Amino acid sequence: MTDVTEAATTRRLVFAGQAIVDIVMRVPALPVSGGDMLATAAEVTVGGGFNVMAAAARQGMTVLYAGGHGTGPWGDMVRAALDNEGIGVLHLPDQARDTGFDVALVEPDAERTFVTCLGAETLHQAGSWAAVPARAGDIVYISGYGLVPAESGPVLGQWAAALPEGVLLFLDPGPLAAEIPAPVLAPVLERCDWLSCNSREAAVLCGQSDPAVAARLLRERTTRAQVIVRAGPGGCVLALRADPVPVHVPAPRVDAVDTTGAGDAHAGVLLAALAEGDDPASAARRANVAAALSVTRPGPATAPARADLDRFIAQHGL
Repeated sequence: MTDVTEAATTRRLVFAGQAIVDIVMRVPALPVSGGDMLATAAEVTVGGGFNVMAAAARQGMTVLYAGGHGTGPWGDMVRAALDNEGIGVLHLPDQARDTGFDVALVEPDAERTFVTCLGAETLHQAGSWAAVPARAGDIVYISGYGLVPAESGPVLGQWAAALPEGVLLFLDPGPLAAEIPAPVLAPVLERCDWLSCNSREAAVLCGQSDPAVAARLLRERTTRAQVIVRAGPGGCVLALRADPVPVHVPAPRVDAVDTTGAGDAHAGVLLAALAEGDDPASAARRANVAAALSVTRPGPATAPARADLDRFIAQHGL
């Protein structure tokens, strides 16, 4: 495992999500129920929460993986990918389970559809999060995928809601936003400092499809959170506590190849920029560029390296 000791002044990303394996299949269209189809291409890669961690680590941020990982081929693959990005691992492998996986179907317009099978990345025993060293200055990331399962969701939610002051809590409800039980979600929303979701997820949570309206309503639903609603090629909308009017932050135009992991790239780069002291609008602009670059490359963990991101921003006057 990667050594997780570092200077006490380092602002770290403690990732309390799930790194799993993606089985990515490119298809001409989604198959009909009961049908069959040949994929035009396929690959097996590490994805899920790994995409967020890799995006932040490639910006130079110290990242610790606080989720579970299993014993078996999927777990081995996840650990190798984490080590390759210099990401520390906090837990020992689960000897009884392997890491989970998903099947991602990518259509010609770059849209993707997921089916996920959870595994050892979900920590469900009481106290399993208590040993995670979240300290003042750290940024803790949790996703809706971790809050949905009946056994592990309440455990993660209770831990996140009780994080000490000085720890920044970032919540991404994700595609399963509607399935997070209200008693689990409510205390996390009460505690979180940032709420990030895409337009569809925002509409699920507040009933409004317009990103600006949704961002404002979601901000009102929280006590302290700043809200960011991603609008794909339209960039994102920020609803900050200090500004009553949501702010639209545009994104550069690119030719999309695969949108898998774009939101993860956005989150990882946003958090790395915030950790370095960027104001929210500047961090969002940088995250928009990173997400745009990520969709020009096939695969899930396609967030750019810091040098590539800086070069694109400079070349395009962004």
